[in-house]
Amino acid sequence: MITVKEGGHRLFETDPETARYVAEMLQQLRARGLDAVREFSAKFDDWAPPGFELSEAQIAEAIAQCSPELIADTEYCQGNVRTFARAQLGMFQPLEVEIRPGVRLGHKHIPVRGVGSYVPGGRYPMFGSAQMSIIPAKVAGVDTVVACTPPVKGAGYYPATINAMKRAGADRIFVVGGVPAMALMAFGMGVVEPVDILCGAGNKFVAEAKRQLFGQCGIDLLAGPTEIAIIADDTADPALVACDLLGQAEHDPNSGQLLVCLSEKFGRETLKELEKQLAVLPTREIAALSWRDFGKIYVAESPEEALRISDDYAPEHLELHVADVDFYTRNLRNYGSLFIGEETTVAYGDKSIGTNHILPTSRSARYTGGVWVGKFLKTVTYQQMTEAASAEVGAVTARQCDVERMHAHAITARVRVERYQGGAAKPATHAAAKK
Repeated sequence: MITVKEGGHRLFETDPETARYVAEMLQQLRARGLDAVREFSAKFDDWAPPGFELSEAQIAEAIAQCSPELIADTEYCQGNVRTFARAQLGMFQPLEVEIRPGVRLGHKHIPVRGVGSYVPGGRYPMFGSAQMSIIPAKVAGVDTVVACTPPVKGAGYYPATINAMKRAGADRIFVVGGVPAMALMAFGMGVVEPVDILCGAGNKFVAEAKRQLFGQCGIDLLAGPTEIAIIADDTADPALVACDLLGQAEHDPNSGQLLVCLSEKFGRETLKELEKQLAVLPTREIAALSWRDFGKIYVAESPEEALRISDDYAPEHLELHVADVDFYTRNLRNYGSLFIGEETTVAYGDKSIGTNHILPTSRSARYTGGVWVGKFLKTVTYQQMTEAASAEVGAVTARQCDVERMHAHAITARVRVERYQGGAAKPATHAAAKK
């Protein structure tokens, strides 16, 4: 492997100061409820309305501020997300099997009751994020989705975001951001039922709040700054590869970009192209920092080495600009979402094509995928058996429990053996069973 450009390493790490600060906020929010929400919202966002929830009239007013084109485009994007989520739901089927005579085991899928969806604002009003958590949850059958989004500082809501949240299927919409929003959804605070799962991206304070609230409720995943990797051979277009790398660099000064190419010549051509495009990029103030600190270009000696480098990086987004896409799609293991061929790009996945953009970062693609309809379904099992089967299984179970010295467990099995193995029924008590 040859290094053309080396950047820093990005991992999601808990900052002790952030963790302490968020813990103190959550303690106040739990104890003081909406009073603390209002206090923190006024402090950080210059926003303290009488109520944080939007009425149907306010939602309609927000939608009325959106152009017909914006509404149509949002419906196009959300339609793709909904179609894909419904197709995913179709793979969930109940199961029942008789594993031995008289022993039936099964599973079924039950949606969680409530989901809290956080739609980030901040530097960019990412209203496209609304569909990524709300639509899969509603398709899964979730009863109530509570959605929160930060205000435009001192000026209320961003109309495109409210439109997207409503059209995605949010049941309750609150204009409140950051840690207070996560606490409101997790604790309920007397205005909503506490949610079962918190979902959605956000800044480091939102991510830390999710981490600390896990256990109070479930979470989708912990995500750090966004990242892209591209594998490109000499058939690729250096200008297009550079363009896609910068497409992610604009997100955040800590965004990560990795190019794995198959020749040093291609790597250096892409580097020149990238520097040329960066000079005229409208968001170059952010992208330049990100590329400077966290951009990498590696030259692999073979497709096999390119694959190993990519799998070790385990990127959130992975693009393939190669002639032999089949080799990589068959053998790659670690990525959040894969973009096959130059015809697609990360922006399509982020905004419009239908796959989810809430994805694992910071190498967590080694052990998890992103948000999908299955995130909101619990797969639960059940057992049922005949009397004869209970007697058979009970005899083995009792002996196993005795070896483990879990004698009360053994008794629960043995009373069933005695009850169903041809004799008169006996009381199912520990005292009777010991005799």
